[in-house]
Amino acid sequence: MPYKRGKTWWISFTAADGTYVRRSAGTEDYAAAKALEQEHRGAAWRQKELGVDPPRTFEEVMVEYLGNAASSQKSFATTQFRVKSLQRHFAGMMMNELSGRDVREYSAARTKAGKSSATINRELAALSAAINWCVTELEWKLPNPVKGRKLKEPEGRVRWITRAEVDGLCRIVRKQRFGDMLEDFIRLAVNTGCRKEEMLGLEWRRVDFANRLIYLDGEHTKAAKRRSIPLNEGALAALKGRMAVRAEYCPTTPWVFTRKNGARVADPSTGFDNACIKAGITDFTIHDLRHTCAAWLVSAGVPLIEIRDLLGHSTIQMTEKYAHLAPARVRNAVSVLDMGLSQSRYSENPAVLQEGYLRLVKP
Repeated sequence: MPYKRGKTWWISFTAADGTYVRRSAGTEDYAAAKALEQEHRGAAWRQKELGVDPPRTFEEVMVEYLGNAASSQKSFATTQFRVKSLQRHFAGMMMNELSGRDVREYSAARTKAGKSSATINRELAALSAAINWCVTELEWKLPNPVKGRKLKEPEGRVRWITRAEVDGLCRIVRKQRFGDMLEDFIRLAVNTGCRKEEMLGLEWRRVDFANRLIYLDGEHTKAAKRRSIPLNEGALAALKGRMAVRAEYCPTTPWVFTRKNGARVADPSTGFDNACIKAGITDFTIHDLRHTCAAWLVSAGVPLIEIRDLLGHSTIQMTEKYAHLAPARVRNAVSVLDMGLSQSRYSENPAVLQEGYLRLVKP
């Protein structure tokens, strides 16, 4: 019999083979849940007695996936949003019959609607994850034609601003409502490379002034990996500004970025976007503050592998998109050829050329 968990009805029954079945019906309507339970009972019987693999609709797959696997994801809200886009195309479709043509038609429709290849790939990744989960956990016999059908994405976007532009942006921010908070947010972002959610979720217990570090546990990071972030003078100044506000208005709040009533700041994007417009900075988002930090580090000659560790990238390939900002590295490399040419004017002796080369590359 269906039973309620919260506002949603769940179904449970014992199948003909003795297997106990319990799953979300994905509805708040009892009659619909009861009908779904009867449908599952019949399908289970046909599968056991007749060897018939029951048809699985798009809705069934997504109810199982969202109700069991995806609900524990940090980006659950984003996954739900992507599923809504998928539903407009695949609603009512039998997933047993899903084909590569269906996937291509979805990609074409979303492209026609003006969506980027990256957006479409993320949506299809949600569909693929749902299918894989049902195949692995529920042992449903479903094809997964999403595999191998990703669209080619353009090179990753890198948008950053100069130190002078950051200073100009902060001057404008200070004149806005909650300007002191937003300026500290911007300063901390460009000096640490933290993501927006990493900063908004930052608690004082994870700020170590003595050792000049911020500690992020796996639950706080996108890659679900623990990392510590060193604090330079700019980052320390931003945090001390937040601490002064806390001491004056809300000494018990656990949050670094908080309103004066102690509530955590939800999202400073509106104030940030307005400030960018006034500063004449176009095509720039809060996430680009992270790009700005990376760009400044690369331009200063910091090795990419160190930048990878600071930003928490899962692979060095993600960091390499900033490599073009350090042309001095390759300029120094080709200068070796000039030295070899210069030496050859005085001697064709290989030993002499080798000696000149070694002098050049010696640390």
